[in-house]
Amino acid sequence: MPPGETPADPSRSWPADATLADVGEFEVIEALTALFAQGEHVEVGPGDDAAVLWSDDDQILVSTDLMVQDRHFRRDWCSAEDVGHRAAAQNLSDLNAMGGRAHSLTLGIAAPAHLPLAWLLELGRGFAEECALAGASVVGGDLTRAEELVVAVTVLGTCRIDPVLRSGAEPGDVLALAGRQGWAAAGLAVLSRGFRSPRAMVEAYRRPEPPYAAGPRAADAGATSLVDVSDGLLADLGHVAAASGVAIDVRREALAVPEGLRAVAAAMGGDPLDFVLTGGDDHSLAATFPAHVDLPEGWTAIGTVGAGSGVTVDGTPHEGAAGWTHF
Repeated sequence: MPPGETPADPSRSWPADATLADVGEFEVIEALTALFAQGEHVEVGPGDDAAVLWSDDDQILVSTDLMVQDRHFRRDWCSAEDVGHRAAAQNLSDLNAMGGRAHSLTLGIAAPAHLPLAWLLELGRGFAEECALAGASVVGGDLTRAEELVVAVTVLGTCRIDPVLRSGAEPGDVLALAGRQGWAAAGLAVLSRGFRSPRAMVEAYRRPEPPYAAGPRAADAGATSLVDVSDGLLADLGHVAAASGVAIDVRREALAVPEGLRAVAAAMGGDPLDFVLTGGDDHSLAATFPAHVDLPEGWTAIGTVGAGSGVTVDGTPHEGAAGWTHF
């Protein structure tokens, strides 16, 4: 939206008594961001994994995420240190998904007065350890009292070349994946049933391991689009397909299904590939590359991009939810 132009009122599209649940997560985001005019310093505003801003001749990447107790984590499932790692990882991964590198983060915490100091310091220790993995510094934040525990993080960074957006995929591209996928979803399923094994799956939920080197490598190799897989592989590929105006097809046979996923699925009577296709929280990366490009280290081809719209699996629409939504 050009500077100075008055945003449209998105509330006119909905009944006056509409709730967030009535509208849905992404429609709410669209309606809210429609209110915000963008200045000349904004290269990429709301709608991608991170915003891209101009400062003199430099491009700055910025992203913000929230974590709410009993919504994004449970203290009986995760240690304070785990929560710190997860809070940092989900933000660092957003910049990774632009082909960039984070250099600074701020940490905001709203907490009940009865929260033990030792627990909060452990969260800080885990947060600092995860930031160190990406070579980023914690440069500030805020602390306030609240009835519920909420962690708010903002991350800033840069990229060596132009950021890779969700909107650049083209027919003929190869779809590829970097990082483990489906592990955290299997771990969540295990914890939800009151168990603690397979341990590798549970630990993957508690502490994701984003492939921090994969985003810049993809950008350097000429990736046409990138996305952080936080809500589910099919769900997040849906954002790429919509933003790029293409159809994306995922090949089941190309997806890695480790024994731990098979064990969890067998115990629950499900298909282990469902964890891979619809699970989030691993913060793997999905990208598209021109067909002639050699995939960089850590990337595996898992599908194709064609003309059309939407996401399919082996040419067929997926039945059921494609991933996580908040409303």
